[in-house]
Amino acid sequence: MDTSDPDINFDKQGICSHCYRYEGYVRSETYLKKKQPGALETLVEEIKRKGQGKPYDCIIGVSGGVDSTYAAYITKKLGIRPLAVHLDNGWDSELAINNIEKTLRTLNIDLYTYVIDWEEFRDIQLSFLKASTPDSEIPTDHAIIALLYKMAARYKIKFILAGTNAATEGGGVAAWSQGHADWRYIRAIQKLNGSMLFKSYPHYNALAFIYYTIIKGIKWIDILDYVNYEKQNALNILQTKLCWKHYGGKHYESIYTRFFQGYILPQKFGFDKRRLHLSSLIWSGQLSRDQALDEMRKTDYPDDLQQQDKEYVTKKLGITNDMFEGLMNLPRRSFWDYPSYKKIFKNQKILAIYRFLKRF
Repeated sequence: MDTSDPDINFDKQGICSHCYRYEGYVRSETYLKKKQPGALETLVEEIKRKGQGKPYDCIIGVSGGVDSTYAAYITKKLGIRPLAVHLDNGWDSELAINNIEKTLRTLNIDLYTYVIDWEEFRDIQLSFLKASTPDSEIPTDHAIIALLYKMAARYKIKFILAGTNAATEGGGVAAWSQGHADWRYIRAIQKLNGSMLFKSYPHYNALAFIYYTIIKGIKWIDILDYVNYEKQNALNILQTKLCWKHYGGKHYESIYTRFFQGYILPQKFGFDKRRLHLSSLIWSGQLSRDQALDEMRKTDYPDDLQQQDKEYVTKKLGITNDMFEGLMNLPRRSFWDYPSYKKIFKNQKILAIYRFLKRF
């Protein structure tokens, strides 16, 4: 990590605040409970017990990427009966679609796919590009979470087993992206910059979150935190047992994500999310710092693919190259430039409420 995160700080030994935050998390009571002997077995037993008499024991989200695919593999290996849920936002690569189909067919897992209304979603994505903040992936991330909770409630399922984890996603940079759960923020950006109302877009607000987690009792479980999750080992298993094919960088199973992370973020905002992704592997002991620096010197997004994606993205969004360059040249803004719940309440209060709800 470097000062492309404006909030980073280093101690006298050159150790940054992200390292200390990660160490604090993996030593926390919440995380250590997942690693205790018998914790996984107890969880699996509870999931199966509460799934009795229902068609499925849990909901899993699938994108075709490493983490969600391995979560599906682990879930099935544990003898749990999942329903796989996929959000089709119009940006799936052909490789991602093939990975999902091969994985679920091999594991014999049912799939529900929600196809988002493209014109509505296109309008939302353009709204975020016009907002000129470095978090244009929020519309997708928010919709995925909303859809998983909605499907769990529909089938009266108590567990969502997610591929989110500490080993490969052990940190976050607020200045780079925040507000994924902040419906006031998302709604404000669409109101300011969009031309369409929310109709089919999956979303949730604070009351809906309380309804799902407390009233319906749905638990979000980072299942990969309960096992020894090593990325290279996971890749080997997926490729040999599921005929899964790698797609390059983290989250590059989506064409838009690949272009946004590989082109827009470094070109407009001056940061490379690979720093955080590789740092997570360093923190979890899967990579040395020198190895990570070597990876940073390589390119997983060649110029010809960047140009190809640029032409595809602008055409799909219905904008000209000049219009895209105009968006790229807008003054950079941040989450704090727009209405949000975090601007109403102090951050610590929001975090305290969220942590409280996560206990249920």
